[in-house]
Amino acid sequence: MAGAGITALVAAGVTFQSANASESPEASAPKTLSVTAAGKLASALLGDLGADAAGTYYDARAKSLVVNVLDEAAAQTVEEAGAKARIVENSLAELKSARTTLAKDAAVPGTSWATDPTTNKVVVTADRTVSAAEWAKLTEVVDGLGAKAELRRTKGEYKPFVAGGDAITGGGGRCSLGFNVTKGGEPYFLTAGHCTESISSWSDSSGTVIGQNEASSFPDNDYGLVKYTADVAHPSEVNLYDGSSQAISGAAEATVGMKVTRSGSTTQVHDGTVTGLDATVNYGNGDIVNGLIQTDVCAEPGDSGGSLFSGDKAIGLTSGGSGDCTAGGQTFFQPVTEALSATGTQIG
Repeated sequence: MAGAGITALVAAGVTFQSANASESPEASAPKTLSVTAAGKLASALLGDLGADAAGTYYDARAKSLVVNVLDEAAAQTVEEAGAKARIVENSLAELKSARTTLAKDAAVPGTSWATDPTTNKVVVTADRTVSAAEWAKLTEVVDGLGAKAELRRTKGEYKPFVAGGDAITGGGGRCSLGFNVTKGGEPYFLTAGHCTESISSWSDSSGTVIGQNEASSFPDNDYGLVKYTADVAHPSEVNLYDGSSQAISGAAEATVGMKVTRSGSTTQVHDGTVTGLDATVNYGNGDIVNGLIQTDVCAEPGDSGGSLFSGDKAIGLTSGGSGDCTAGGQTFFQPVTEALSATGTQIG
């Protein structure tokens, strides 16, 4: 939150490379797919392949789905379905085990980790607040995981932000409205949980009180639900800060490689790409958030709670990150689909 001293956005660069992987030697040309179609195909293939699948991502340049697999038989199934297969070393079970080890032995404030399907590793990132002794501890744990993990350093500092979409204020702090939703025919809106943990009554930019908290989840998750108490417009759209808005027709799951846009009340509109899923971020003071969407989109304090979307689909709520929109940075987002399910709300 800008005014309340809470800020958040995270950096964790992901390089697109084929480490620990090889393509099937007789691969046929994959289908050209939209990111939405790729997401649906990924879900179907993951169900069919089971333990033989080791992650997926969307190749935006080729407009194709890439599926990591463990053997040639699985690769053939992938290619017959119209996706591109990569045979990799680490299974999802092995990467999950590595994440469990990190959670147990490397719970250091100022760190994050996420499974990166493009490298077939768990990427651990430490911010500038991590001391030399803590870095040594992280190095020992990551080295012990072998080819399943790698350690990186970011110059920024992990912290939660407050703001997104239109500005909402309360208690001396500012956040951003994420998405307007409904529940039982009544209007509500979603924002970040670290915002609703600190502020219970919300006003718009003119100072008019518009809502009261209905539900809040932070840490572990980072979403909050606010019920409108004022008779104000609540369209299902996102402010683009150029006199126009983007209509939002529903919610969708994020896919690695998906092109996304963020709207926030501090830095307004910025674009980027999803670089990781199911990310864990340790903001310090016991505030550890799991299951986040990792991106290379920039953000700054006051953008927390703001909208992450792709076309007309809601994707996420701004949680936190590192860097800024001058030098660049990276940001984590609470998946909207999880927030909708947990609060019993729907877009619209």
